[in-house]
Amino acid sequence: MARALELAADAAAAGEVPVGAVVLAPDGTVIGEGRNRREETTDPTAHAEVLAMREAAASLGSWNLDGCTLVVTLEPCLMCAGAMLQARVGRLVFGAWDDKAGATGSMYDVVRDRRLPYRAEVVGGVAEDAASALLRAFFDARR
Repeated sequence: MARALELAADAAAAGEVPVGAVVLAPDGTVIGEGRNRREETTDPTAHAEVLAMREAAASLGSWNLDGCTLVVTLEPCLMCAGAMLQARVGRLVFGAWDDKAGATGSMYDVVRDRRLPYRAEVVGGVAEDAASALLRAFFDARR
């Protein structure tokens, strides 16, 4: 989570919503990382989680991230939760809950929906205070 928080701070410094993500291989090695880059790239899919999963897939030479863990500073949205399922990420660890757009326990719980063929373990609230503080400072500065 420490590296994800660093990436989130980098995103904020670049004018992006401060979200950072890393993907860990089953042995705990970082194989992918990303931070929000939507403004920079004008790409609506350039969320931290998606970028981290793309890098992890390239690192492994496979789209299948089964056994990997996605660590992210903010609860994933519907798009990112869906991408997690498509990539077969087995575990999600996140910091701040997202009561407005969260799709892994807040508004929705897509990654644990029993109607879907694949589900992921979810651990929320890890370093929640630090992740929330980054988001709060970012949005307070824009109001």
